[in-house]
Amino acid sequence: MARIRPFRGLRPTPDKISQVASPPYDVLNSEEARRKAAGNPISFLHVNKPEIDLPEGTDLYSPEVYAKGGENLARLINDGVMVRDAQPCYYVYKLRMGDHEQVGLVAVASVEDYAENIIKKHEFTRPDKENDRMTHIDSLNAQVGPVFLTYRERSDINAIIDRIMQDEPVYDFTGDYNVRHTLYVVGDRAVITQLDTAFAAVEALYVADGHHRSAAAARVRDARKAANPAHTGNESYNYFLSVIFPDKQMNILDYNRVVTDLNGRSPAAFMEAVSERFTVSEAGGAAYAPAALHHFGMYLNGVWYRLEAKRGSFDAGDPIKQLDVSILQENLLKPVLGIENPRTDKRINFVGGIRGLGELERLVDSGDFSVAFSLHPTTIDQLLAVADANEVMPPKSTWFEPKLASGVVVHVLD
Repeated sequence: MARIRPFRGLRPTPDKISQVASPPYDVLNSEEARRKAAGNPISFLHVNKPEIDLPEGTDLYSPEVYAKGGENLARLINDGVMVRDAQPCYYVYKLRMGDHEQVGLVAVASVEDYAENIIKKHEFTRPDKENDRMTHIDSLNAQVGPVFLTYRERSDINAIIDRIMQDEPVYDFTGDYNVRHTLYVVGDRAVITQLDTAFAAVEALYVADGHHRSAAAARVRDARKAANPAHTGNESYNYFLSVIFPDKQMNILDYNRVVTDLNGRSPAAFMEAVSERFTVSEAGGAAYAPAALHHFGMYLNGVWYRLEAKRGSFDAGDPIKQLDVSILQENLLKPVLGIENPRTDKRINFVGGIRGLGELERLVDSGDFSVAFSLHPTTIDQLLAVADANEVMPPKSTWFEPKLASGVVVHVLD
């Protein structure tokens, strides 16, 4: 059973929310964050990307950066920009992007559940990124970036959340990419008890996005537990900030690839090699977004092609090998283009679907890359199947949209 609980959220006053809320720390580089926060001293980027307030070129992992983040969060609190709720609450967070809408519960989830695989993962984490997030949490004594969790949809939870949304929201603002963010505070003890009871019947939660944040929270818990002889398991460091969405509402976009060269092959020789494991045809001029699994688009020399994986070229019964990212890697990127490890090979780059297929064309037409591949999005059922099998997805398999804003609700570690 999944263990979640309400908490005393630290959040902006309603009149400041649109100025404070910012993109997640990992979707902007330092230069982009510096430009976006320019002229806005209360942007949460000053907390999540505090290097923007230090000289350019500052080591991103230096103690000064983490200290600056803590200082900036303290300033937002001391200036009354962010205020902590007086009692533990849940929060309902609705995201709307175009015609897509999803509604999740903001809660803190159990680190022990994470350790026991009741909260399931599908990605490897990197120690350097874990170290960064762990130090960030310690320096702020708070978790500011929520982990994006999902679960198999339940009608009883949907009904409770639908009733909550009959009330007036505390926030309703539009952020990047014209995404509408709406937040409701759930402080009524009877409703909190209903949510507790309903989520106690959820067998598993799944990390959709935020593997490094959840791993870092677990490491913070382990360190603080070891240093606390009076540890009970109820301390706030035993939980991590999460927003929990039902699987049927999740929106996964394509995660596309561009490669710098053809591995020494001429375009004709490259096309011949690709044709060994894919059925290849021209797409008719327009950018090609695959309409089904196991179909791919390829942009080469100004022309879009359709690729379809040939029967028998992959194991359709294996939860990893039947993923389109695996099929492309094992049947084309590795044997034809010589990309053995997409995690480390500098010849490949990844482009989230939010940027559109025009970005693939731009990168190839610029001459910086030779070929681009568009993929059908990984499905949520595929993700859950991989996690249930205790397997790990290939890198850059999923791109979730819309993104949660940072700074909407913060979990302070008492």
